[in-house]
Amino acid sequence: MTKDGAIGVFDSGIGGLTVLKELLTRLPGESFVYFGDTARVPYGTKSAETVLKFSRENVTFLLDQSVKFIVVACNTVSAGAVPRLQKEFRIPIVGVIEPGARAAVKVSKTSRIGVIGTAGTIRSGAYQREIKALDPRAEVFAKACPLFVPLVEEGWVDTPVTQAAANVYLADFEERDIDALVLGCTHYPLLRGVIGRAVGDRVALVDSAVETAREVERNLDEQGLRNGDGGEDFTVYLSDIAPNFKQVAERILGRKIPKVRFRSV
Repeated sequence: MTKDGAIGVFDSGIGGLTVLKELLTRLPGESFVYFGDTARVPYGTKSAETVLKFSRENVTFLLDQSVKFIVVACNTVSAGAVPRLQKEFRIPIVGVIEPGARAAVKVSKTSRIGVIGTAGTIRSGAYQREIKALDPRAEVFAKACPLFVPLVEEGWVDTPVTQAAANVYLADFEERDIDALVLGCTHYPLLRGVIGRAVGDRVALVDSAVETAREVERNLDEQGLRNGDGGEDFTVYLSDIAPNFKQVAERILGRKIPKVRFRSV
């Protein structure tokens, strides 16, 4: 493993591009390989065993691309599978749960924190445990929002239907008096507008992507794997054709993407 290798990033679909965007900004000398498992999205409704199986396959695929480091840009996988993956594969692997929890504790002034995510992430209790470990006084209120991922994958990021779903899902948080809300799925930052309107201006929305990019940078430096001499380069793989992928992806990344490649699963 050398510093010249690429950084592998994977998610169940397109949401992980929010993490890739921050990585591209923070680590301009690195190259990246992104894999979106669009054929099997969403992961959040699947069993823990199935998520682990898919995750192993995704890591193996990225290793075949000679990556030096892997970022799990999926909260569902980070919540349940990352500890197993770290034990089974001899490559640095980081998820998004711990960085997101740290950011939430840092921004909250009242220690009353909301968490939204897929059914799998919320069921795991991963955010709740990590936040409480960082701030034992914290009160954490969690809510699964399973419709958000398919809405994002469809490209419906700011529509009346999406706003109606957000209003229903997030109504309970008003009486919880939270001051921070963790967007516990990498798809959810794309719904920042509708989520923000549903919970109000006084609630800070916490996106783990920025903190995850910082974590990756720290790990690369500690392990002597950082490449500061390369040019901006990234390759995108999908497991199924997504007709609106290029349009949505370029909106997320704020830049043109190279040709999308396909990997069957």
